[in-house]
Amino acid sequence: MNIDRIVLAFAGTVILLSLVLSQYHSPNWLWLTAFVGANLLQAAFTGFCPLAKMLKAVGKKAGQAFD
Repeated sequence: MNIDRIVLAFAGTVILLSLVLSQYHSPNWLWLTAFVGANLLQAAFTGFCPLAKMLKAVGKKAGQAFD
């Protein structure tokens, strides 16, 4: 699995988890959803993604989006 797919899978998982937590624990978990969404949006324009940088540092194979 390359960096692009890991980033997308991680973002989707965190978003779904925060939505579940907002329903069963506290609505404040929606801030995590907003943070992940904002990070995805800025990464689309700038190409900078902190998770992609970390994955590249540990030796994961680069994809098309995050070199």
